[in-house]
Formats: sequence, C-alpha cells, structure tokens
Amino acid sequence: MVSKVEPLRYGIVGCGIIAEVHAAEMVKISEAELIAVCDSKPDQAARFSAQYGAAAYSDLDQMLARTDIEAVCICTPSGLHVEQVIRAAKAGKHVLCEKPMAIEMKGMDRMVEACREAGVKLATIFPRRMSPQAQYAKQLIEQGALGRLSLCSAYVKIYRSQDYYDSAGWRGTWEMDGGGAMMNQGIHTVDLLQWLAGNVVSLQGKARNVLRDIEVEDTAITMLEYESGAMGVLEITTTAYKGKGMRIEIYGEKGSLIIEEEDIVQLEIEGQQVQLPVFPPFQVIPDGHREQIRDLCYAVREQREPVITGEEGRHSLEIILGTYASSRQQEEIRLKEYFAVR
Repeated sequence: MVSKVEPLRYGIVGCGIIAEVHAAEMVKISEAELIAVCDSKPDQAARFSAQYGAAAYSDLDQMLARTDIEAVCICTPSGLHVEQVIRAAKAGKHVLCEKPMAIEMKGMDRMVEACREAGVKLATIFPRRMSPQAQYAKQLIEQGALGRLSLCSAYVKIYRSQDYYDSAGWRGTWEMDGGGAMMNQGIHTVDLLQWLAGNVVSLQGKARNVLRDIEVEDTAITMLEYESGAMGVLEITTTAYKGKGMRIEIYGEKGSLIIEEEDIVQLEIEGQQVQLPVFPPFQVIPDGHREQIRDLCYAVREQREPVITGEEGRHSLEIILGTYASSRQQEEIRLKEYFAVR
C-alpha cells in the first residue's frame, strides 16, 4: 500500500511481548517509521534495536528528547502507563497507549488532560473494534436494525495457568496489572460490548480469585443496566479449562446478533436470517494493532481525532473498576455518581 501521508516517526516504550506486535506491524506499513525503542532492561532494548534497526534506550527521557520522534507506543505494564504518557505528552509526542490506559480513574483523567494541554493526540488500543465484523455490527445497531435493545451480554471464558501468573512479577497484582481477568484479558470484550450496546449507567458485581494464587480476581460476574434501559451480564474468567473464548449476545425487539471471537455466528432480523457479506480476513492480533498504528498516522497528518481516543478508554475502565467497587461494598454502583466524587 502506498502511503498517502508522510510517515509518522514512532518510538516504542517497553520491549516485551505486546511491543513485538507493535514493532512488527509498524515496519510493514508505509505510513509509519520506527525510530527508537526504550526499555528499563538494556538487553531487551538492544534486542529490539538489532531486530528492527531502531536506536535503543534505557532512559525514557533521553528517548523523548529526540526531536525526530513524533509519537510513542506505550507497551509497558499497566501500572506504569500514567506517568509515561504524561512524560511523553510534555515532550510533545503523540501517544498510542496499550490497554488498560490506567488502573484508576484519576490516572486516566490526568493522562487525557496532559495530552489536551500539550496539544497532542491520545489514542488507546482496542483492536477488536477494528474488525470488519465489529464495524458491520456497529453500523447495523446504530441504524436501528435490531430495534430497541433489551439484553446485551458478554462472556470471556479462557484459561491462564498459575505458571502464567508466576512468569512475570507484575502479573496478577493490583499495583502493576490493576486487576485480573476483567482488567487484563476481559477489557477488550468489555469495551466492545459497551461500544456496540451503549453506555452502562449502573452495575452490580462480584470479583474474586477462586483458583489462582494471585492478588486480583480470576473470575468476575457483573449485572449491567444500560442508558437505553437494556440489561445484561458479564461473565469473565481465566479459569475456564478448554474455555470457548469470547462471546457477545445482543438482543432487541426486532432481532438478535451473536459474535464469537471475530465471527458473527447469528444475525436474525424480523424472523429472517440475514445473509452476511464476505468479510476480508482479519486477526485481532496483529491486524487490529496495525490499523490503529496507521490510524494515528493519519490522525496526526490530517489533524483529526484518532478512531479510538483516550477518552474512549474511560468507558470500559468505569465498568471494571465499578465491578471491583461493587464487589468490595456489596452494593449496586451507579457509575456517573460514583466516579464523580473520585
């Protein structure tokens, strides 16, 4: 694909597993150029440098001081995002931040405000939204094809062993992971559900570690009430041995829509099965990341907002943090009122 814009020059912060996806996809597209990488472990940065031909740094401020870097991808553990995004914004860099953007709402607000004050773009990674099937479903619902929605639920049933949590000291901790099955693995589905079904106004949930020896939850269940009056349920766990992955079910007065992973497996409107279009091949990882990296390039050059702004990161975080609060307090949480005083 021939670029229609001047390449946006990127740096990557954090050289772990997800950074591999960012770097590998970045070098595939003509709209982006990988200039530098930074990791607190010099050997990690050196490995990326050798593989991708980017300058290596172990000091973030030194990398941010480079005037040829226009944007950075934040690929570090979640608990580090807030301060790193703010430092990048103050250095005049646009930011593409991995999920979750922050692990508390105050941090989220600080990031958004810092980028606004600096006049830089802030985008957050939610690659499931980028799939052709998700885009099709979004348009369908917005056009009212399902009618007034009644029941909108999501299920994330996957498996992570104790060895997975033990493999990195930050996993399964409040300080760096910010939560467990909901915050780390489930957030993509939480985001996609609320993006399709609309804003959640109140919830009641329980979250606990049932099987794993970790600080945070490995299982959570949440009852949702939407702004539209629809209701729904979230079931999220990392203890589902041979689990079926992600499933979203949306029901309305005119029809129903069911998504499993990236596929629409059921779409019925007014008693008729809808013939789906032929969707182009798409894998959430890496295709969604590549499209969001590319989108930020165009957003900067065309002086528009990214397709998924930093502010969009609030919605899923409110649902997750609201579930944790509801579980602790054993009561219903009305999100607007609860987070207005925090």
